[in-house]
Amino acid sequence: MRYTLTIVLMLLCATAGAQEPYQATVDIFKKSPEVQKFFQSAYGYAVFPTIGKGAIGVGGAHGKGRVYQNNRHVGNTSMTQLSIGLQIGGQAFSEIIFFASKADLRRFQTGKFEFGAQASAVAITASASAQVGTTGMAAGASGTSDQAGIQRAKYNNGIAIFTHAKGGLMYEAAVSGQKFNYKPL
Repeated sequence: MRYTLTIVLMLLCATAGAQEPYQATVDIFKKSPEVQKFFQSAYGYAVFPTIGKGAIGVGGAHGKGRVYQNNRHVGNTSMTQLSIGLQIGGQAFSEIIFFASKADLRRFQTGKFEFGAQASAVAITASASAQVGTTGMAAGASGTSDQAGIQRAKYNNGIAIFTHAKGGLMYEAAVSGQKFNYKPL
């Protein structure tokens, strides 16, 4: 457990020095052709530059983010995830959540927003992990960016979720859920 937490903390510290992590994270996601259409059509989005995750049997993840409407920062958010199951390791990733309409963004802004086990996120880079979701990470490989989830990138119940792996290694077969808090500016 100590080594897992050390890895996650090192990954978090490595990204903490960036002057504007939110814009840098948005720029990374905008490089993906699959994600670009969501920037053009979404009513708003929440961006998390770094979410740190670690587990040995029981796991957790946490990250802080910002919420944007019409490319204007309208509030701050945090994400907390708890999981239980067969899992070990640590990782860091970025996450962006797009909201299709004003009602979808308002639902998130209630401060009681959660993703259940059925929500999943499309990974935008080629790596050892092809899909990240609140049910855990599915193993796979992709030869080029975005090929892992290109057919699944669409709104589901008014939201679309994308992740970008930053580092670490995590094996898991676990059940988890993400809970979000929101504070307006």
